[in-house]
Amino acid sequence: MTAVKHQTEAAVPGRVVVIGSLNMDLVGRAERLPHPGETLAGTSFATIAGGKGGNQAVAAARLGAQVTMLGAVGADAYGAQLVNGLKAENIDCQGVARIADAATGVAMIIVDEASQNAILIIPGANARVDVAAINGAEPVLAAADVVVCQLETPYQAVLTALQAGRRLGKTTILNPAPVTAALPGDWLSQIDYLIPNEIEAATLSGIAVDSPQDACIAAQRLRTLGARNVIITLGARGLVALIDNDVAHYPGTPVHAVDTTAAGDTFTGGFAAALANGATPHAAIVVGQSAAAISVTRAGAQPSIPYLHELEHQA
Repeated sequence: MTAVKHQTEAAVPGRVVVIGSLNMDLVGRAERLPHPGETLAGTSFATIAGGKGGNQAVAAARLGAQVTMLGAVGADAYGAQLVNGLKAENIDCQGVARIADAATGVAMIIVDEASQNAILIIPGANARVDVAAINGAEPVLAAADVVVCQLETPYQAVLTALQAGRRLGKTTILNPAPVTAALPGDWLSQIDYLIPNEIEAATLSGIAVDSPQDACIAAQRLRTLGARNVIITLGARGLVALIDNDVAHYPGTPVHAVDTTAAGDTFTGGFAAALANGATPHAAIVVGQSAAAISVTRAGAQPSIPYLHELEHQA
């Protein structure tokens, strides 16, 4: 309750800049996943705004921050739909490029009755977010309180954004998803808050993360590799946070989960918004966890993300 109240009373909302992906999720449901070469009748279809960058921008905006999005979409209907959706959340989209010769990124998702899925991601315009775009957006970064990145756009652009954030004295956050190998040490030194899930933490640290105790060890390892603060999200088991010299386990909130899509993005966006509004890291974790707990009780990515007043009601 303290964290949410602190955020609500901010006289001027803090500023968060999100650099990342914008995808349209094309979600089909069927009794089971099709076999190779098989044509299978489905039961439903929906187009849902997604992409980790877009999800985190929406979460930060709904949870109390002024948000600017930096990314790229195609000059097509999906791109227009995604940008209009962000604008409806009062997100500044002047830094979202419209790429004439690229399609908007899409995620093609098939979900069966047991909630197992198969996903094909086509980056499209997301792959065109480059160093020049980040350098051109330096005035936007300079006006921010918090800079948030993920890894669904080209790595060099992400590193450039993190380096600019550090040079400009901003709080930098990296949600390293998806990650397939350990990051170089010069990356970790640019990050104020590294926020992986257990699989990503294992990839980055080389330590299997099967419990909160493992997460504590992995967080310490990532600290020695250069990250300043580490928050490892553990799904229903909560998270482990290594902040400054203190490590703590924050248990998860018991809820009836319907869809865990974008839960991690909701946490990251909520955490960033709270930090931008002057909350302590502990209080910001509480905001992020509370928002993520609500999001998993709802279907879809961005449609599941709560607003700040819902956290106040929950508290």
